[in-house]
Amino acid sequence: MERYRLQEWLNFIAAEIHKGLSPLFNPKMPKDWQEVVKANLGNRFDHLSKSLQGKDYLMGSTFTVADAYLYTLLGWTGHLGIDLGKWPALQAYVDRVGARPAVKAALEAEAKAKAA
Repeated sequence: MERYRLQEWLNFIAAEIHKGLSPLFNPKMPKDWQEVVKANLGNRFDHLSKSLQGKDYLMGSTFTVADAYLYTLLGWTGHLGIDLGKWPALQAYVDRVGARPAVKAALEAEAKAKAA
């Protein structure tokens, strides 16, 4: 059953979060439509926030590929003008995942590669 729950999360993240964030990268998108897109994402973030209550990660206490995917997408929110402060559980999740040694190492390697 855990495998199906993981697939469920991966599909939700891809279809609802990734797809929802993507249009905000279009610089020609009208501001009023950006607000509609952000409001729709807010509903998805509400769901994520409720789902993370009392859990370290999406699947409970186990870090999975779904967490890596969600962490990446939530990292885009700052660049897109979405304040995760409205969802303390999501901000705590981002902080928790970002504190993982492997995540820190990956981000440092990425920064070095960009600087080269």
